[in-house]
Amino acid sequence: MKEFKKHFHLAASPEDVYNALVNPVMLEIWTGEPAVMSEEPGSEFSLWDGSISGKNIEFRKNAMIVQHWYFGEEEEEPSVVTMKLHPKGQGTTLEVKQSNIPDDAYENIAEGWLVDYLGGLEQLFEK
Repeated sequence: MKEFKKHFHLAASPEDVYNALVNPVMLEIWTGEPAVMSEEPGSEFSLWDGSISGKNIEFRKNAMIVQHWYFGEEEEEPSVVTMKLHPKGQGTTLEVKQSNIPDDAYENIAEGWLVDYLGGLEQLFEK
């Protein structure tokens, strides 16, 4: 199992970044795909029309999101994703940590964070 950790700078407030990560309408705008999301701990979520799915674990408004992402069979240990938002100047630093990534999925996951997540969010917040 592997771990991915990276800091991204976004040209938006922590409130706007948080909203883009938890509001299903905003998720569909920047991903271009259907999304199911709720800020209710214990609720299931689905992004990119089911390409990413899991369970929401914890929320701290405008500051942190913790999720379990599923790979393969549900009885397998989930991957834990923690996203922390830190104000920085006129923008936000998004700190991403994902642990328990299956070795054979690591390259795809890392690319997804860099291209799909960061790329989509950067495009959303372009000035």
